[in-house]
Amino acid sequence: MATIALPRPIAPHRSSSGIVTLQSPITIDTINTQTPPQQPPPQQTPPQNAGTTTTTAPVPNKHLPVCPTGPAPVQEPNTPPPSPAREDECRQSSLLYPPDKYSRIESDASSLYKITAADVAAALDYISRQPLPDPSLVFPWLHGLHPSNHIQQAFFVARNRRSLRRTPCCLRGVTVVKADGDLGVSRLKGAIAPSELLQPGAGGEFLDVDPKDGFSVRNFQIQPAKAAMISDIVVYGEDSAVVRKIGWELATAQARWRKKHADQGHDLPVYNTFICTASFKTFELKHSEIVSIDSEGRLTGKVVDFFHQERAEMYAMTKASEISRNVWLGPTPEPASEEEQQFDILIECSDLGRLTPGALKAIAEGPDDDVKHPYLDFPSSGSILPPTWSHAEADGILETCKWIWHLSHGTLPPKSDYDGDVDMGSSERRTILPRKVLLHCADGYTESSLLGIAYFSYSTGRAIPDAWLNLHTSMKRNFFAYPTDVALLTSIAPRLLRESPMCEDKSLSEITALIQDEPRWMASLDGSFPSRVLDYMYLGNLGHANNPDLLRAIGIGQILSVGETAMWRDGELDEWGPENVMVVQGVQDNGIDPLTDEFERCLEFIERGRRNGTATLVHCRVGVSRSATICIAEVMRELGMSLPRAYCFVRARRLNVIIQPHLRFAYELLKWEELMHARRATEKGNDEDFGVRRELEWADITREIALMNRPYAR
Repeated sequence: MATIALPRPIAPHRSSSGIVTLQSPITIDTINTQTPPQQPPPQQTPPQNAGTTTTTAPVPNKHLPVCPTGPAPVQEPNTPPPSPAREDECRQSSLLYPPDKYSRIESDASSLYKITAADVAAALDYISRQPLPDPSLVFPWLHGLHPSNHIQQAFFVARNRRSLRRTPCCLRGVTVVKADGDLGVSRLKGAIAPSELLQPGAGGEFLDVDPKDGFSVRNFQIQPAKAAMISDIVVYGEDSAVVRKIGWELATAQARWRKKHADQGHDLPVYNTFICTASFKTFELKHSEIVSIDSEGRLTGKVVDFFHQERAEMYAMTKASEISRNVWLGPTPEPASEEEQQFDILIECSDLGRLTPGALKAIAEGPDDDVKHPYLDFPSSGSILPPTWSHAEADGILETCKWIWHLSHGTLPPKSDYDGDVDMGSSERRTILPRKVLLHCADGYTESSLLGIAYFSYSTGRAIPDAWLNLHTSMKRNFFAYPTDVALLTSIAPRLLRESPMCEDKSLSEITALIQDEPRWMASLDGSFPSRVLDYMYLGNLGHANNPDLLRAIGIGQILSVGETAMWRDGELDEWGPENVMVVQGVQDNGIDPLTDEFERCLEFIERGRRNGTATLVHCRVGVSRSATICIAEVMRELGMSLPRAYCFVRARRLNVIIQPHLRFAYELLKWEELMHARRATEKGNDEDFGVRRELEWADITREIALMNRPYAR
């Protein structure tokens, strides 16, 4: 059985009665599946051959969890799997085939064809409008089935009676290769480097990218090379000698690939190589829609870039907002930016941060114009670890909250409050210039959660559970705390309220009652709330589903369980309402079980909750694959987004955990995008136009995902 790698363990749900598993009659349909062999342990394969482009981690604290493939069914289902569509019924067409209209350069058995910039743009536009073949025709081949990888082969053989390694002939793409391999400048849409698909020094041989060992259904890093093997290839660049050299190597690789299949009795379609030596300025001036990075090395914004799209979504989600008078929570602003200038004091929460309340005190007691935009720091969430934390650390947190309060409210406490000397003639607070304070961190929600919750409790006089809840619901802040933060904040909760200016008129017994009146959901809180993707749809894990009191507290009234079932106390299901729970059964995270057939009823269930004024939790076991796929499908439907944009939208909002729908789910979402296009075309009364136009192709999307995940691969 595979294990789940989480950043912190999920606290067990404390139950005073028996546990009941949500099963029938709470269900809708069941998906039949064939019996797989014993599941091998999932193994993360770090991206390789992904070109020369490097990126920094967009969200430092995020991690890649392991998604278990699930247990093998006990017995064979009675019904066989549906027959896949025939390949010859859904082959893609291309403007590059047949290549009759292009000038041909012959060299023995291989040929090159010359192509203009206009024809490159037309070919890319045309292929983006071609419907993709059914997933059953391209999987499991796309997973990567190396003949010596017995684990991968054995896993799929029991599920698929066809020839597993047979290369599909229904896909016909267009692969763009930049001859010099420098993708940081003058890059066309989807362009890759020669090193991503050619073996070095082989004189024209495709890379053998199928993993030779291990098991994975998330081999995103091999997809560009696999797609190139079943594509026409366009090589571009302004150095004609280099372009021709790479062109001939690729044409040779195509010929060898085709001969290898012919020797095995499998005739592949003829794929060709084209060369374009047009000036890149021609693309920039006349075909800017396919220019990703211009000749100066700047992103054009004409082609979606996953890294920057995620950053944009992250900024939109975590944009600084005021949580208390003159105190904001948000991401770290750019140095010297207009946003930075809005604040007088900036407190950065990080793993290297220290408790420095004395610095805040010095600012408060100093001249009003003495310090401008001071940068202070504070320990990050999860870095102060009970039970090893000291009283000095607890004092530091309280003192920090105290001086943030005075600075933001423009007051100073009586001297006896902060220097220990009783001044009988000075019991009134003195006034100072109010300061605007930003509590910030890199991603805008992780490292600052401890300080944000502590200060919100201190400044509002709310008990920790109430502060935790209201910071999310009333203040609309998304944040991610750790179990250690729960323990620490619970420990200092009495002092936070006792020293809070909002509780000055409360007696000790009243404060004690506030602390002791802990809601039931707090006992099972691991620190994290489900991730708010849309106001009416949350994405979470099985631990969240097992805490119905928490769900109810944050406004969730429906649960959509994808392939997993929650475990609740006796009687809780009746209280919740069986009609408010949907269970999609028989879908494991194994790269085989389809999810497309479930999209419609899942999204209708989510919409039902929305109409009823409640939110829906969508969960599987870890909350990153099956449930994330459903959430992406809903974002595509509701917001009219393409898959790349919807993927980044959900990825940014799945707090602290990287979503990773496996390859087949990603492909199914591309097919869902086709359906969304078709529906919109029909709604506009344009029935003749199928409406398909993908922003990015399969190879481009998978390459971007692999590059984004690379900083987190272990």
